[in-house]
Amino acid sequence: MKIVKRDGRIVEYDANKIKTAIKKANRDVLEEDAANDLEIEKIIKYIEKTKKKRLLVEDIQDIIEKKLVELNKYELSKAYMLYRYERELIRRANTTDESILTLIKNSNHMVDENSHNQNVRIAARQRDIIASMVSEDLTKRILLPEDIKKAHENGILYFHNANYFIQPIFNSSLIDAEDILDNGTIINGNKITSPNSFKEACELLVSIIINVAAGQYGEQSIDIRCLSKYLKKNESELTEGIKSFYNLLSNLLTIKGLPPSVALFLFLDSNDPYLEYTSKIIQEILSQRLQNSNNSIKLIYVLNENNISKDSKFYDITHLAIKCMKKAPISFISAKKMCENYQGNVFSPVGYDLFLPPYKDENGKYKFTGRFNQGIVSINLVQIAILADGNEEVFFKLLEERLELCYEALMCRQQALLGTISNISPIHWQNGAIARLLENEKIDKYLKNGYSTLALGYVGLNDMVKIMKKVDMANPLGQEFGMLVLKKLRKKCLQWKKETGVFIDLYENNANNIGNYFLKIDQDKFNILKDKTSYNNSCFKEENINDIYEKIKLDGKIQSIVLGGGISNIKIPEKQKDMIDYENLIKFMYENIQYSEIRIK
Repeated sequence: MKIVKRDGRIVEYDANKIKTAIKKANRDVLEEDAANDLEIEKIIKYIEKTKKKRLLVEDIQDIIEKKLVELNKYELSKAYMLYRYERELIRRANTTDESILTLIKNSNHMVDENSHNQNVRIAARQRDIIASMVSEDLTKRILLPEDIKKAHENGILYFHNANYFIQPIFNSSLIDAEDILDNGTIINGNKITSPNSFKEACELLVSIIINVAAGQYGEQSIDIRCLSKYLKKNESELTEGIKSFYNLLSNLLTIKGLPPSVALFLFLDSNDPYLEYTSKIIQEILSQRLQNSNNSIKLIYVLNENNISKDSKFYDITHLAIKCMKKAPISFISAKKMCENYQGNVFSPVGYDLFLPPYKDENGKYKFTGRFNQGIVSINLVQIAILADGNEEVFFKLLEERLELCYEALMCRQQALLGTISNISPIHWQNGAIARLLENEKIDKYLKNGYSTLALGYVGLNDMVKIMKKVDMANPLGQEFGMLVLKKLRKKCLQWKKETGVFIDLYENNANNIGNYFLKIDQDKFNILKDKTSYNNSCFKEENINDIYEKIKLDGKIQSIVLGGGISNIKIPEKQKDMIDYENLIKFMYENIQYSEIRIK
């Protein structure tokens, strides 16, 4: 039998600890009210007869209380219960007051460090941060199971966006902008009909984005083809429409006091009936990006047969994308590799880097827009390697145990959404961004069978390999072990899907703040890795441009396993940016990797 401690650790069952706990409680009652050795043995035997593979510490304590009552040890049971309650109050004490006061006084250095260049001195941002602090505190003290809370605090896993868990809202989405533009919507109680011009469509799209941002906590993405039919009505509005779109999005703030997190999916699909107009929109988006270098909007450009070589029809647009990329980051999707990974389909991620499995509606037609990710839980692979210290048997045993905790945490996310009614965010559930449900209708049917997903993220793949095998992923031995771990993670996700009907996909988490979080905990716990600044999934040094092509090949292999998403970050030092043949690099990406981003740093 395994026992799950409050800090998330899993230990072997030990009957002596139960004896010790009851004997300590005996000290607080009269002798006639105490439990004797025979009675303690009866309680222990009852626990052992449950024959459960895993019990929480709290489960054992509940059993002890119940059996003490059955033995007529009411005073002892009361003393034991009171002790538990006092300890629980201590654990659940409010932890936010000081953090909030230091934020208002502009002396909260932790908030400063995690602000990502955002101005935390303005009232709107402080209001959002205060709300986040209170929400996260309530989540950890009251809403999350104790084992999940402790696992998060001890760096076993990362429960993403705990500051939003108090509300039944989800992570990222690929909104159905085409349905809203074509069939109308309701915003702030006002009925909005289909736009009559391209400029109107662009401005309505901004209103949609702002309202969607208020009802979810992650990013949103938009397939820009939703605008093409409106450009056909009046091509003269192209430049003004895109300019208005950029300006409005840059200047409007969400309730968080920030511009919305939005990605534009730029796909020159040969089967697009409005391809001529789509190409003009994409070209204008890139041209204005080149002029203004507006980095608040993420661009995802699809490399395809019709734009990859100099003799292809739309290569001039790809050349423009390369020029833009030299000024500000652009992400690239290979249509070729994506078709190989997703049953011949090419589609946008939900948000920035999460991909959903192909899904067919009731008419047997593939549907990608109007879908979403429910939330993410990430596992710390490095900590498992530290504890295993090169022993594969120990490593995989620990991995299996910790994956069960991750599964429990992921199910917490879904349980929090089940039963939610459409009124929670009308733009999402009633007015077209996700669905067109009736008032008070539950959203449950969108939470299973692959319409939306949960994501199991992993952090520190390469650091894990180095600890276990003394070589990194660039070495064949290290690569073999790393791929084995990924395949086991993927297999576990498929097992959960089969058992529950809930799609849980594997996700490569490259967020620096999560890597930093795990590393700081492990440095304190194990007094190692003092020279590191963050855990990394990649084995290639960012400043070594000679490794770029090898990095792309390896990351491409990883992405063929990790179908829940992830992006290969290719960082080129500013001083070396002119040493790259970008046309050949783009072609190599098209042939070898599904999703990557080039950054000049």
